[in-house]
Amino acid sequence: MSGLTHFDASGQAHMVDVGDKQVSRRRAVAQGCIQMQPATLALIRDGSHKKGDVLGIARIAAIMASKRTADLIPLCHPIALTRVAVDFMLDAAASSVAITVTAECSGQTGVEMEALTAASVGLLTIYDMCKAVDRAMVISTVQLQEKDGGKSGHWQRRP
Repeated sequence: MSGLTHFDASGQAHMVDVGDKQVSRRRAVAQGCIQMQPATLALIRDGSHKKGDVLGIARIAAIMASKRTADLIPLCHPIALTRVAVDFMLDAAASSVAITVTAECSGQTGVEMEALTAASVGLLTIYDMCKAVDRAMVISTVQLQEKDGGKSGHWQRRP
């Protein structure tokens, strides 16, 4: 199990001990996308969906999810987040909504899982709110774009 930190020497799953790690400022950026029918995108863009402000509700859901990541991912440490920002970009040509989540903390372990969880739940919330008009929506490319801080320093996805 070399290189996988969530397994001990005998191959058993365990929570990684971060007690001796230095506290540092940490940041992670995750992105994802949901594709939909043009009419569904128009409902979101125009704010005319009968369920209300789809992106506003998805933003709150994403932030809430980031704060509950340790409850969802079994070996994830609870983290005191200092900032979570959620942005959406509507793309008419691709008939899609992209989400970008930036999570930050000062701590002994990173915030990648919080950013990824938030992006996933934000997209799932859009799906949930719009499924009555478009069950064919596709959630894709939920991925870490960038992380900063800690022993491994800065990492950024190559274009």
